Amino acid sequence: MRTPFVDGPVRVSVPATSANLGPGYDALGLALGRWDTVTAEVAGDGTRVEVSGEGEGSLPLDDTHLVVRAMRLGFEAMGVRPDGLSLRCENTIPQARGMGSSSAAIVAGVLAARALVAGGTLLMDDDAVYALAAELEGHPDNVAPALFGGFTIAYRDNGRFRVAGVAVDPRIEATLFVPPYSVETSAARAMLPGTVPHADAARNAGRAALLVAALSGQPELLLDATEDRLHQGYREAAMPASLALLRTLRADRIPAVVSGAGPTVLAFVDGVDSDAVRAKAPAGWQALVLPIDPEGARTQLLGGE
Repeated sequence: MRTPFVDGPVRVSVPATSANLGPGYDALGLALGRWDTVTAEVAGDGTRVEVSGEGEGSLPLDDTHLVVRAMRLGFEAMGVRPDGLSLRCENTIPQARGMGSSSAAIVAGVLAARALVAGGTLLMDDDAVYALAAELEGHPDNVAPALFGGFTIAYRDNGRFRVAGVAVDPRIEATLFVPPYSVETSAARAMLPGTVPHADAARNAGRAALLVAALSGQPELLLDATEDRLHQGYREAAMPASLALLRTLRADRIPAVVSGAGPTVLAFVDGVDSDAVRAKAPAGWQALVLPIDPEGARTQLLGGE
């Protein structure tokens, strides 16, 4: 009887992402040129996980690892169950810093499961991968750019996760200021109020629409377009240094936002000396200049079927 699995390992690389981008709370996301890579294989019994790079020594090495959990859900959706799994995770995305590490792990896991199943793309298309990954993550704003790349607008319609992609002006790149401390997304979300003033909501709606225009071809509008009144200020107690840096950058007319739930700060750079912007990093922080990744997750078969 022919095994339902391919021979040999598969490799999946998934980019870092930044969600919200200021006014686009839980909707807008951007894929960035920094990747986590998972090499996975159906092998033996049980689960074996190796982790190098970011998260090494702190992430679990068993079935509770997020990549493994996502893989198990992917296999279940395709109606198969492997006896054993062997994974190697090479991580470059900082953990719990607002750069989409959990979405990268989830997307990598679901795509790896699909790639390991013979005919997996027929059993689970990209829309199904997106839906499963977004369901596990709980919100689609990071999952969408991680999977599809570029600048995405993610939303839910009648219970279905949907996404629209928008081309990014090639002049735009991002500088990420990554602090030495982390903030869990759940803790950051818990700080948000149940209601906000109508005027703030209306202003954010306008700025989110403006941000689409700014990123797609009018980067001179980015400073105005990245203004937020819905979430960043409410989270200041959890990341005061991040908000202080944000205000400093914006006072210097550099379009800056809290990346995702923070505490990383993202600054958009267009026609500005990136070295001068990077020099604004506080002591102990890492400054990363990253291009926009237009492709999203990549899958490679390393063995023969």
